[in-house]
Parts: sequence; C-alpha cells; structure tokens
Amino acid sequence: MRVIVVGCGQVGSALAVRLAAEGHDVHVVDRSPKARRLLPEAFTGRFHDGNGFDRTVLEGAGIARADALVAVTSRDNSNIVTARTAKETYRVPIVLSRVHDPRRADLSHELGIPTIAEAHWVVQQLHRMLLHRHLAPELSFGSGETLLVRSRLPAHLSGRRLFDLDVDGEIRVVEVTRSGRSFLPARTTAAEPGDLVTFAVAATALQRLRGFLDKELGT
Repeated sequence: MRVIVVGCGQVGSALAVRLAAEGHDVHVVDRSPKARRLLPEAFTGRFHDGNGFDRTVLEGAGIARADALVAVTSRDNSNIVTARTAKETYRVPIVLSRVHDPRRADLSHELGIPTIAEAHWVVQQLHRMLLHRHLAPELSFGSGETLLVRSRLPAHLSGRRLFDLDVDGEIRVVEVTRSGRSFLPARTTAAEPGDLVTFAVAATALQRLRGFLDKELGT
C-alpha cells in the first residue's frame, strides 16, 4: 500500500515506522521539519514538510496514487479538513482520522470518515483498520489486544471442521450463525456454505486469520 500519514507526532511516527517495516510505501507529512527527528535513521519512507490540508503538499506526497491517508495531527479541525480533502477531492480509497473531541468525531462520522479517539491504543487500531478492514471487530477487550471478529466463511472452507481454524493462544471459533440461527460449535462441527463465524482473536494474529480465510487452509 501507498500510505500517507499526516502528523508526525508520537502516534503518526509510530504508525509510519510500523507500516514501513512491513514493506509499505509510506509518506509522512508534518508542518514542522523538526518532527522528522521522531523517525529513526533507518526509516525507509519519505518525510514531507508542510500542512496536511495543502493540496500542493499532498500531491507532492503522491496522494493521486495513494491507497490510504491517515490524519493524526494534534488538531481536530486540521485532521477533518485533511481527511475530507483526501476523500472528496482525491478519492483516496481508505481515509482515517484521529479526533480528540467526541463532538467533532460525530461530524467526521457524518462525513463518512472513520475516526479513532483512544490514545493508548490508537496506533494498533489504525493499523488494524488499514490492513484488516474486512475483519470488522464486534468487541475489543483490554487495550485492544483481544478482539471478537465476525466473518462470512469462504466457500473453500465448506466441509472443514471449524475446530481446525483454532490456533492455541491466537484464534478460537466461539460462535456460528447458520440460516439465521446462532449456536456454539462442537469439535466435530463442519463448516457449511454461508456460515457467519465469530472468532476470538489476538490483535497480533489478524494477519494469520486473514490468511486462513483468503486461501486453502494449510497451504
């Protein structure tokens, strides 16, 4: 993914470093050149000096080809304007914004821009929303380390035991909804077409769960 992170504070720099380490094309924008110091020397992305809502700056960061933009400055209004510009002017597919004031969060939601407010797990949550957005969590526990995730099972898993999807300490099938009825699966319960399955999953294991759902189990 080509990701533009607007705001190189504690949250923005941590998210940028994590994404770059995973091999994504990361561009960081901040109005203060000194913010570059929060990025390590080994950072493989690019830093752009300027306001995140300045179209010239955004275009210099490659917004026309961006897959995602995340606005995480310390200023709610700037984040909302930046996110709205990315979404409405440049049609960036994934746009996320950090909003500190809950009242402004409501405005952002009305504009169709997902927001994050909780500071202590914002990096983890933004990362999950960027890369695992089709695994929508129903609930999260603690500081976001454990999630309840629901997903429609793909056809290639039909006939497989749901128990085979369990990974000790990482992933567990806890519920199945089949033909509108919910039940707790037994060890021998086999998947059927159209099953909607609830997983308890460690946040760090979302990639593994996605792998199970994206391809044949065990391949």
